[in-house]
Amino acid sequence: MSAMRPRRILVVDDEDNIVFLLTAALRHFGFHVRSAPTGRRALDEVHDFAPDLVLLDVMLPDLDGFEILRRLRSEGVETPIVFLTARDQLEDKVRGLTLGGDDYVTKPFSLEEVVARIHAALRRNGTPLRASGLSFADLEMDDDGHVVRRAGTVVPLSPTEYKLLRFLLLNAGRVLSREQILDHVWEYDFEGRSTVVETYISYLRKKIDADKAPLIHTIRGVGYTLRQPKS
Repeated sequence: MSAMRPRRILVVDDEDNIVFLLTAALRHFGFHVRSAPTGRRALDEVHDFAPDLVLLDVMLPDLDGFEILRRLRSEGVETPIVFLTARDQLEDKVRGLTLGGDDYVTKPFSLEEVVARIHAALRRNGTPLRASGLSFADLEMDDDGHVVRRAGTVVPLSPTEYKLLRFLLLNAGRVLSREQILDHVWEYDFEGRSTVVETYISYLRKKIDADKAPLIHTIRGVGYTLRQPKS
């Protein structure tokens, strides 16, 4: 039996730091995430990405969140919408909910609250949730069972290899420097001995990418990233 696909979340916000925090947190909880910095880009992504839920900022550079929601509902798109905004006036909340929004979270917010609101909105709309874990391409990480699979085959990893792969999965598509990896995986300073990162990346490649299209890529002079294999 095939595993249920991760729920798709589209984050629509023009503040890079907020997008980074939300993307990392949502991937940690097993969601597949894309982002859009403008309203028009968001409309395109809704049709292209087909998200299960949209986290939508009200104040955007072009179209505001209310207009995006109005257009989506007029097209018959019933994707759940959770507004995420600094506008906390009661009339704004009423307007958003009246237009067909599902919830309204004001900034500043806690990541735990946002995730809880997403879970609640998905449950209300009858969207089943995936078990805890992360996935990318044909790579799956089950945090509950502490198991990693590539194309359905279990890949045995040491605790450090598991932690390193998890950090790459949480930041799939982003290039991570050796210093970022050291800080987040080893959590202390190796006094410039970044070869430990190269060594463990090599270990992972031998296990994850062995006889398969490579997912772990080196960006020379910058760091490492997890990316889809080239077709």
